[in-house]
Amino acid sequence: MQEESSASFGSALGTLWNGVLWVLQHIAEAFYNIGYALTHPSLWLDWSDKEAVMRFVYYGGSVEFFFAVTTIVLVFTVVGMLHRPFMWGCVRVLEGFANTVGRFFAWAGLLMVLQQIIIVFMQRIFTRPDIVIGFGIPLQFDISWYAEELKLYNALVVSLCATYTFVQGGHVRVDLIYSAVSFRTKKVIDMFGSIFFMIPMATLTWMYGWYFMWRHLIVPKPSASDTLDRLVLKARAMRWNVETIGFSPNGFTAYFLFKILLVAFAGMVFLQAIAFFYRSWLEFREGVESENKYLDKDTLGEGEEAYEGAH
Repeated sequence: MQEESSASFGSALGTLWNGVLWVLQHIAEAFYNIGYALTHPSLWLDWSDKEAVMRFVYYGGSVEFFFAVTTIVLVFTVVGMLHRPFMWGCVRVLEGFANTVGRFFAWAGLLMVLQQIIIVFMQRIFTRPDIVIGFGIPLQFDISWYAEELKLYNALVVSLCATYTFVQGGHVRVDLIYSAVSFRTKKVIDMFGSIFFMIPMATLTWMYGWYFMWRHLIVPKPSASDTLDRLVLKARAMRWNVETIGFSPNGFTAYFLFKILLVAFAGMVFLQAIAFFYRSWLEFREGVESENKYLDKDTLGEGEEAYEGAH
């Protein structure tokens, strides 16, 4: 029994060691991969070449891309820990990006309401089967097309305003422990949450969403199990086949946009997770006086926060 336990323990240590070596090897290779991609952009950005498209599809959801991003984040993190103003700059840029995108696409909520009012008027008052919008070359679609398109506005708000709402502190929280602990303990909880919840969730969503998106944009349909060589071979038969099929005969015909928004959502959540970890670490190091430092929150005027008392 003791020999079997020792063998199992040794096997577990060997597996763990191999895993560590695998990670370190990919991080080391990431520097070469990043340099090669930057010095040979035509291999993956020249979309007039079908093989370049397939390389872009492969690397966008690949292990190589994951470790390239991880390596960049690690380098920025080390530099930021050694020089805190640099890390504060990263926080301001990433939170500013989330705020700018969110504030812009939040107007989609107003467009959704206005379009719904127009649809009701056209159907109930003017009894028109379609809506014509535009000058010169008009945009003319059936009423059902515009009715189904309302889901796109909702998707824009949900996917592109999620990180903006997070920065503004607008997400609903069920607080059982957080409010009762010290300031520095809160920052440790925040750092743990960003690393073990936000980043893995965003990474998994990206990995599944990336190929899900491309399967509705090109044929032959790529698969997550395809190797680079296999995708390059498929490039000979590749053609664009953007999804334009609606759920109803005259319904909305651009559902591929929802797949693109899914990937955009995952990317923005990943970036915000990095920003949240950086802010939490900096506030942990600098103390309570640095809380909400450089935080650009919306206000209703007179210094009153827009989300105060709403969560």
